[in-house]
Amino acid sequence: KRGPKAHQLAVTFTSGTVLKDTFKKEWELGDVIGQGGFGLIYKASNDVTGTVSDTSNYVVKIEPVENGPLFCELHFYQRAAKPENIKEWTKKKKLKYLPVPKLCGAGNHTYQSKVYRFLVMPRFSTDLQKLFESCGKSFPPKSVYAVGLRMIDALEFIHDNDYVHADIKAANILMGYKNGKTLPDEVYLVDFGLAFKYVIDGKHKEYKEDPRKAHDGTVEFTSRDAHNGVSPSRRGDFEILSYCLLQWLCGKLPWEDNLNNKDYVGNSKAKYMKDIPSLIRTCFPAGNAPDTIKTFLTAVSKLKYDEKPNYEKFRQTLRQGLSKNGGGKDEWILNLPVDGIARSSSPRKIAKIAKPSTSKSPTKDSPKVMVYLEI
Repeated sequence: KRGPKAHQLAVTFTSGTVLKDTFKKEWELGDVIGQGGFGLIYKASNDVTGTVSDTSNYVVKIEPVENGPLFCELHFYQRAAKPENIKEWTKKKKLKYLPVPKLCGAGNHTYQSKVYRFLVMPRFSTDLQKLFESCGKSFPPKSVYAVGLRMIDALEFIHDNDYVHADIKAANILMGYKNGKTLPDEVYLVDFGLAFKYVIDGKHKEYKEDPRKAHDGTVEFTSRDAHNGVSPSRRGDFEILSYCLLQWLCGKLPWEDNLNNKDYVGNSKAKYMKDIPSLIRTCFPAGNAPDTIKTFLTAVSKLKYDEKPNYEKFRQTLRQGLSKNGGGKDEWILNLPVDGIARSSSPRKIAKIAKPSTSKSPTKDSPKVMVYLEI
């Protein structure tokens, strides 16, 4: 029996290469500033008359046209994340911004008789995994709840467009960036390489376990459904987010002691999600567990597979937690511990090149992400 076809690596394009997207708009490539799972990420500019600036506001992601992850990502962006769609949703929901990247351009490029697919997106700054590790693997509760609120904004938009993300994690949440500076109060959910259309012809995918698909996603955060080989769903996205929030608060999830054993991880989640108080006691042995995360996890544990989450109720839970921790005056202030890292106006003080996430054990189908980074 043959295994899945291996994804091909992209060649390196020279700085100054000009790509033409499907709308005939031209984009000039600058230096490589990072890599995804199977492709490279370049600084880019929509001004092709000179060299690309170090502080350019765009990136281009390029992969061989045969590769699957960028194909999935592109489909999501083309169907849901056009600038006009994001603008309309932001206005409708009265948001300061929507934490989902907008599609700036896309197309194919032929080089040495080989076809490559490319995607043009806004450039972002550092990711939350870097921040999490830089401050001892713990975020202040008000930061956790503020970021959680923005991720619910992102998920509601994604779900409303009949998609789920399926790989929410700190390494896939990037801070805003503009003209060489980090925007410390903006975060964006990126990497739609595992994005999945959960509605087909108006009907939700049915619950069906498939051992061949077991454990898709990033093992420490992926949902119980994913461990059982069930297609991603809205409740799965909320479960993944809840594990992220829990980890950011307590520092380490109970199953992180043996991530190589995916059955153990899946069984641990199944056990703990049936007994939320036990999960909370394990994560907060000193007894200092916030009520907010317990309430959030309990609500997630009760979601049915095809149920539409009550987004506003989940927001209210996090807003109450934010208020208790002195962050209720303005939920759009993230209060992330970014001083000396992301607040720097000098891009060179960020990592010289984007590196793969230290988040452990992604599956072969979960693209490594550390892209669009400031440099």
